[in-house]
Amino acid sequence: MARTASDIVIDASAAEIMAVIADFESYPHWATGVRVADVVSGGSDRPDRVHFVLDAAPIRDEYDLSYIWDGDASVSWSLAESGSMLTSMDGAYLLDRMGDDTTRVTYQLSVDVSVPLLGMLKRKAEKVIIDTALKGLKKQVEARAETA
Repeated sequence: MARTASDIVIDASAAEIMAVIADFESYPHWATGVRVADVVSGGSDRPDRVHFVLDAAPIRDEYDLSYIWDGDASVSWSLAESGSMLTSMDGAYLLDRMGDDTTRVTYQLSVDVSVPLLGMLKRKAEKVIIDTALKGLKKQVEARAETA
């Protein structure tokens, strides 16, 4: 399955960024469209399954994602339980340390929905999701750093 990808450089360590990625309870405060993100299993530090309620027009759905963590280097996920719209979702955050407290974060995503979409529209939607998520992640990591 082809993935859409984009990246951003964040002035923080990989560990600081991964801490924000793993803090699912805070997603409704900074991740656009996420209304609920509840850990289902695997503990709160690095859960292996999370239930989401998404309201990001045109997609409104509830679903569970399964996560695989590789230290502070990457986390990947796939759809464990689909809702009414999403039929497939595979993604990953890849963190590449560039220097002292600077990290390149690459977000890869592939989504399929029950409503037929032209490939071009699907990739555009994935790109919007990715870019919005990366900007939100950067803002959240930097806000945490300022309050630390």
